[in-house]
Amino acid sequence: MNNQNVIEAQKLTKKFGDFTAVNAISFKVKKGEIFGFLGANGAGKTTAMKMLIGISKPTSGEAKVVDYDVYTQPELIKNNIGYMSQKFALYDDLTVRENITFFGGIYGLKRSEIKQKAEELINELGLHDVASDLVGSLPLGWKQKIAFSVALLHEPKIIFLDEPTGGVDPITRRQFWEMIYKAAHEGTTVFVTTHYMDEAEYCDRVSIMVNGKIEALDSPTELKKQFQVASMNDVFLKLARG
Repeated sequence: MNNQNVIEAQKLTKKFGDFTAVNAISFKVKKGEIFGFLGANGAGKTTAMKMLIGISKPTSGEAKVVDYDVYTQPELIKNNIGYMSQKFALYDDLTVRENITFFGGIYGLKRSEIKQKAEELINELGLHDVASDLVGSLPLGWKQKIAFSVALLHEPKIIFLDEPTGGVDPITRRQFWEMIYKAAHEGTTVFVTTHYMDEAEYCDRVSIMVNGKIEALDSPTELKKQFQVASMNDVFLKLARG
């Protein structure tokens, strides 16, 4: 693997019986890049991500994530990445501090490290007033910000975000993207799936999936030029309509 690439996929495929959810996709993601993985619901984004993070075995093709093979080294992949899922990222019945402590333990951090990082995270997000509150009582936007920070606790080389801003208000979405920029600026590669086309504009490069295939891959500026349109939404519409 080129040491500038943290993900390399070659003809990566996932079938469920006769149905091909991900159809021979090939792409590379560079270190420190914000890589947008776009597509409508059902396009195959989450299935592709599950193969990359080591929780679903591909049917065929090849992929390496931070130099580890998705077939033979899924546990090593899991240890070296952060992951924030669309549906579940924190325990609602634990407090903010308990969640940080719990996930710090899962990520293999020492007690002293967890304590230090918990304080840093609570300070950074201004969570002093709610650190002892149950996560379930917090607004969705707060949960998302905490979940993102917790996924970065162990300083992974790459963080995978599956529709991280789904259902949150526009101001919170903007704040969340500021956190993504900060992480990328500090050298963490960000792999993010979204179906909000305006968010595609914030990425260094984007791939657009249609029916399990990558139909376009480039920077937002280049894609708009290529399709001769003004917005990423128009790029997406052109592709979706074939």
